[in-house]
Amino acid sequence: MKEMLKSVSLFKVIVISYKAIRNKYRLTSKFSKLSKYFNDYKAYRKLPANQNMPCETRNLYPRIFDKTDVTDIDPIYFLQGTWCANKIFNNKPTRHYDVGSQALMVGIISQFVPTTMIDIRPISINLPGLNFIEGNITKLPFGDSSINSLSSICVIEHIGLGRYGDPLDQFGSEKAAAELVRILANNGNLFISVPIDSENKVYFNAHRAFTRDYVIKLFSALKLKEERYIYGNMLVETYDSTKCFGTGLYHFTK
Repeated sequence: MKEMLKSVSLFKVIVISYKAIRNKYRLTSKFSKLSKYFNDYKAYRKLPANQNMPCETRNLYPRIFDKTDVTDIDPIYFLQGTWCANKIFNNKPTRHYDVGSQALMVGIISQFVPTTMIDIRPISINLPGLNFIEGNITKLPFGDSSINSLSSICVIEHIGLGRYGDPLDQFGSEKAAAELVRILANNGNLFISVPIDSENKVYFNAHRAFTRDYVIKLFSALKLKEERYIYGNMLVETYDSTKCFGTGLYHFTK
């Protein structure tokens, strides 16, 4: 601990600890929203009663953070998920394989293309069209050049940082990329996304960020077919290092 404090100031430790546990809403905002909730409840009870739908105090269920001016979505997951799904739908593989991506995206894809999901954490739901295999992206349970359609969306940047229960490894991203390359079949399609930045960085233990050049290096055994980039809420075709942090979407073939 003493050695850590020599390299990281106490103030910095306090700041990052606060960021890890804080809620985006201030205490005064929370009380204000709760007050509006009960005012709405009182107003609702004064309306003509629907006898088929009794409104009882015992069933109160406050959802005070959902009343927003715009639909609340994460632009990165929205844009990269729709990009990946579109690529798979257009390619029409007989079966698709995904390693570690957001379960909702994979589940939707599985309703159009039979899909096998691979993750270190089992899913607790059964869905026709979706098959699950427990596996680690640094040692995938498939033979060389055996998978024709493969995706791993916003995954390899996390490997080795312990965030999702995986072993700590400073070369986790490199090992994950090598495995994806290994199992991709000749003429197969690989769809990935990763955080990109003006230089390689580790945001421990959230994720890493890569330069475009380093991403291309990691997948140098493959051919780059398409690249797209997310900056803010925009999906663009060109990497811009001056914009610093963004998300890179890549379609590779072997």
